[in-house]
Amino acid sequence: MVDSTPDNAAHPRFADALRELGLDVEVRRFPDATRTAAEAAAAIGCELGQIVKSLVFEADGQPVVVLMDGASRVDVELVRRELGAGSVRRADAALVRETTGYAIGGVPPFGHRTRTRVLADRRLLDHETVWAAAGDPHTVFPLDPKTLIAHAEGTLVDVRERSA
Repeated sequence: MVDSTPDNAAHPRFADALRELGLDVEVRRFPDATRTAAEAAAAIGCELGQIVKSLVFEADGQPVVVLMDGASRVDVELVRRELGAGSVRRADAALVRETTGYAIGGVPPFGHRTRTRVLADRRLLDHETVWAAAGDPHTVFPLDPKTLIAHAEGTLVDVRERSA
């Protein structure tokens, strides 16, 4: 069951970001959490690759957001090289919330508490429409990937793990 109430479905901070950007998107709320890409794809009825994961990493002590398709994993070494960083690691839950203003599982690709560097994996462009979290683990919204990446002020990169 889907409750599509755009005015109040999104997290308030994310709803504000949508308004500021002039974006009119359909935010869908699900009764069960869509915390993982697989859960979101199943709830929406789309391909796993159409889910946008907004993942926070720490590069030399600075947060960076990586937008990755739901079917892929981030290659931390490629992120490290892309940033020219000495070390990169997954951010803990506290840093994710401090940086973005959202909890893991609900982080949207933009509308974060602090301005953060964003890397967007090129594979997101393989889809006409992608779905991303709208600020909490129960909400998602669709957008074409070029527009999503532009609003996230993301740099297009190739940072997904290659299959062996």
